[in-house]
Amino acid sequence: MKMVRSIVRPEKVNEILAEVSDAGFPAVTKIDVAGRGKQRGVKVGDIHYDELPKEMLLMVVNDEDVDDLVKIIIRTAKTGEGNFGDGKIFVSEVEEAYTISTGKKGL
Repeated sequence: MKMVRSIVRPEKVNEILAEVSDAGFPAVTKIDVAGRGKQRGVKVGDIHYDELPKEMLLMVVNDEDVDDLVKIIIRTAKTGEGNFGDGKIFVSEVEEAYTISTGKKGL
């Protein structure tokens, strides 16, 4: 199992969630976050915005589904030709998962 963490623009979240759900990935945790990427924020006139609003989407999927999920997120989250601030995706190993209500191990 892998955890796919996506940090994306807030205005793209509903579209991403619809696409991943339609592709068979309905389970997601959404968290409001703020931060900056390599560009170190945004400067508009004399004002520097150091922390930009983003959304983090957390999804745990089977290993064989990671590539499909990542492709969907990239395709849906990307703005135009791709801009700074479109986001980042992190994939990490999940050793075990349990459903609390049943105690069942696995997804």
